[in-house]
Amino acid sequence: MTTQTTPASRSAAARPLNGAQGAWLVAEREITTKLRSKPFLIATGLLLLLVLAGVLFSGFLANNGGIGGPTVVASVDGAGAGLDAAGFEVTEAADRAAAEELVLGGEVDAAVVPGGDTAVGLTVLAKDSPPTDLLQVLSASPSVELLDPTTNNPFLAYLIAIGFGLVFMMSAITFGSTIAQSVVEEKQTRIVEILLATISARTMLAGKILGNSILALGQVVAIVALASVGMLATGQDLILGELGSSLIWFGILFAFGFVLLAAMFAALAALVSRQEDIASVTSPVMWLVMLPYIAVIFFNDNPQALAIMSYIPFSAPVGMPMRLYLGTAEWWEPLLTLGILALAIAAVLWIGARIYSNSILRTGSRVKLSEALAAEG
Repeated sequence: MTTQTTPASRSAAARPLNGAQGAWLVAEREITTKLRSKPFLIATGLLLLLVLAGVLFSGFLANNGGIGGPTVVASVDGAGAGLDAAGFEVTEAADRAAAEELVLGGEVDAAVVPGGDTAVGLTVLAKDSPPTDLLQVLSASPSVELLDPTTNNPFLAYLIAIGFGLVFMMSAITFGSTIAQSVVEEKQTRIVEILLATISARTMLAGKILGNSILALGQVVAIVALASVGMLATGQDLILGELGSSLIWFGILFAFGFVLLAAMFAALAALVSRQEDIASVTSPVMWLVMLPYIAVIFFNDNPQALAIMSYIPFSAPVGMPMRLYLGTAEWWEPLLTLGILALAIAAVLWIGARIYSNSILRTGSRVKLSEALAAEG
């Protein structure tokens, strides 16, 4: 039995896909290929376990007074009576003013003074964050007054800086490398020639960026959700509250920042035709991914350095969230950073699309960047 093909069906079969359809077709292929990859699933699982372990470890430190011995508490008029039996180191202060000086000077971790609107009739004075171990002992929850709420715990800020930097670096490298390998693989197997028969090179590039951006953002959302649940389960809800806006802006800025990096990974990978050459051609982008991670760890307590990082497109996804957590950024600054990122993305996509279009069908030796940037013929 023969099947007759009508002129209309032949026309439909030959009709190329429009831009949106073609981009989503490529994106869907990128997503399904990655989700079927055992190494990717294992690596994602290990990353999630690492995040969960970090959250549980920080919760353990918070609930046990951290590392470095017992909590030192100043007591006024015997308000801290009985705390020494609970494992605290208690020192007497003459009055509330003296107790405040001890707290602000770092000589004690907290102070307990008479007064307050709770059943115990006490108030706990702390510098930058409520002392959870002391509040747990004073079970009726005394009033808490933070004497310097703009100051953050240096060790906690260090851990948060590592968290932002590590998640950004690992996700960007993982999915950026995936894009680069996919581009070169399609050139080697000449699949790209088949794809270009129905969609344009720019559409193919858009699909690759879209698919891997969805995967990368999905991974970041899963990490943030798991970390949030872990913090709530270990009694770190106060810290989670402080991190709220930082986490939201980290997700937003990461999504924009990854599009920027993805376009660079795809464009540069199109210059070569062998998997062995990917590392050398994409090394500049790798440095742009790793430098923010290194910088945010070394400069997490440097307001000037973080301010500069928050306006550089490649480091903004880690620099701006840190400033929001530390309380050193104005409400409008994340919006300005987002605008800068959008302009940078537009410029990189325009240049990257030109490089990709002029290089994707050229096999053999490495294409020179100057040739790839030449006007399209």
